[in-house]
Amino acid sequence: MPHADVNGLRLEYEVRGAGHAPPLLLIMGLGMPAAMWPEEFIATLLDRGFRVVTFDNRDCGGSTRLADQPVPNIPRAIVRALLRRPVSAPYDLRDMAGDAAGVLDAAGIERAHVVGVSMGGMIAQVLAAADPGRVLSLTSIMSSTGNPRPKIALGKPRALRALLRRPPDDPADIDGIVDHLMYLFGIIGSPGFLQDAAILRPHLERVARRGLYPEGTARQLGAILASGDRRGMLEQVTARTLVIHGASDPLVPLAAGRDTAQHIRGARLEIVQGMGHDFPPALMTRIAAWIAEHCGSGERQREPEAAADAGLARDPDLAAHRLDEPPRDGETEAGPLADPAGVRRDALESLEQPALVLRSDADAGVENRDADAAPLDLRDQADAAPVGELEGVRK
Repeated sequence: MPHADVNGLRLEYEVRGAGHAPPLLLIMGLGMPAAMWPEEFIATLLDRGFRVVTFDNRDCGGSTRLADQPVPNIPRAIVRALLRRPVSAPYDLRDMAGDAAGVLDAAGIERAHVVGVSMGGMIAQVLAAADPGRVLSLTSIMSSTGNPRPKIALGKPRALRALLRRPPDDPADIDGIVDHLMYLFGIIGSPGFLQDAAILRPHLERVARRGLYPEGTARQLGAILASGDRRGMLEQVTARTLVIHGASDPLVPLAAGRDTAQHIRGARLEIVQGMGHDFPPALMTRIAAWIAEHCGSGERQREPEAAADAGLARDPDLAAHRLDEPPRDGETEAGPLADPAGVRRDALESLEQPALVLRSDADAGVENRDADAAPLDLRDQADAAPVGELEGVRK
C-alpha cells in the first residue's frame, strides 16, 4: 500500500478509480482504519464515476502510531470540554486535517470532494474551513461541531461506555477484537436496519486485521476535545455542504447533525429515519447516491438553493429536510421520540448527577446492566483511569 510522508508521519492510503475521474477523499472516524469503509459503499462511488481515496488516520491502522506521546485522561478531558475549558492533547483536529491535505498531495490531487464520518466528519469540516481551496464539496456524516451543550455533545450513557470500552490488548486476538466490535456496533448501530451477523462479522474481521490501537484512539478523542467548539470556524466554510445524520444515533445525537447544518451556510440536511451510528447495508447505496448527487452539484457549481431542492429522496425510510422545515412528527430537536426507550435521555444535563465509577472490564458487567437507565456524571476526574476503564455508573 502506498504511503504519504506528512507532518513527520507515515500515512498509508489507497486510491481506486480512473485517474481522470473526480477525486473523492473519504475520512474515517474515531479509532477505525480505512478498512472500516464498507466495500459496497466504495464500489457504489466507483460505479458513480469517482476516484476514491481512503487512508488510515494517524494513530490507527497501518499509519504511524505516536507511542511516545501521552495518553490523555479522557474523563477529565470530557469534563473540561463541557465546561469550555482548554483541553491538552498531543494533537488536534487541525493537525489531522493537515494529514488529510498531505494525503491529497501524495496522491497528486489538488482539490477533492471530501466525505467524513463521525470524527472524520469533524476533520473534513476543519479542512474545508482552514484550506478551502482543497475542497470541492463537503459531506459530513453523523458528526458534530464541538458545541459543548450536553444535548448536542453527548449521546446515551450506554453508547458512550461502549465506545470507551477497551478491546483486547493482543492484536493477534482477532476473534476477541471482532467480538468487541460486534458488541460496540450492537449498541451504537441502526435500530431500524439491523445487520446480519454473517455479513458484519467478516467486515469487522478485516478491520481487526488492519489493526485497532486503544492508546491511539484515546489520543484521537483527545484531539476532538482539544479542538473545542468549532461553530465559528464552520461559518467560514464556503464549500457546498451535505450533512447526513441518523435520527436514531445513540452516540452523536441528531441535534448535533442539525447544529452542524445550521452553522454552515447553505448546507443541506438529510435525516435518515432508523439510522444509528453505522452504515447498515440497506442504506449504503442510497447514501452513496446522495453523495454522488451532491458532488455532481458541486462540479456544476449550481446555486445552493438549487442544490438543496434537487432530487431529494422520497423513500419512506429516508426523510429529507430543508433547514427551514419544522421537525417531523416523532422528532424533536434533541432526537426522535420514537426511540425504543420511548424518550431520549441526555447523558449529562448538569454536573450534579451521580458520580462516575471507574472499574476494569472484568468487574463492570456492563452487558448485564440497563446502562441507559443511569445518568453519566464526569465531575471530578483529576485522578481518573485511562480510556477503556470507563464502565460503571451508580449512586
